[in-house]
Amino acid sequence: MWDISPFEPDGLRVTPLRPPVLPEPPRHGEDPSDCSSCRSKDQGIWLDDNWRLTRVAGAGVPLILMLHPRDHHDLADLPDALAAEMGVLTKHLTLHIQALPHVARAHVSRFGDGAAHLHLWFFGRPEGQGQFFGSWLPVWDDLLPVYPDDVADADAATVADALVASFGGRRA
Repeated sequence: MWDISPFEPDGLRVTPLRPPVLPEPPRHGEDPSDCSSCRSKDQGIWLDDNWRLTRVAGAGVPLILMLHPRDHHDLADLPDALAAEMGVLTKHLTLHIQALPHVARAHVSRFGDGAAHLHLWFFGRPEGQGQFFGSWLPVWDDLLPVYPDDVADADAATVADALVASFGGRRA
């Protein structure tokens, strides 16, 4: 076990492996007319013609942001021009999240099992919390007390303003 695991190895048990379910059940939003991300395409903390940025409330880490294309795409069908923009936006968001005074690193994740509409997760790892390194950060986030919403809102606004200045778009 890594020393960054939130669990003590003694007594920790692995859940039994369940048999596969085939065909797999559809993800939320497979049909764009049923997609909550598409219905919210004009909502967020930052918008441009192709993308929107939202803040995830109720997090345990200082900041969780989510980047969504405004049109209905998943990663595998994302047009190359939008994929290139996503890379540049990822770089800018990482820079601005890491510029927050109490954030050391920005972790970026894409899982894709729960929803068919692409969404990238940006986690702000708190400065000095080396125990939250790497892939355990989302697990720690679920275990930590809720971070103050007013601080996370202010940090999200700072990131959105910096993104307008460095990339364009507008505050929503």
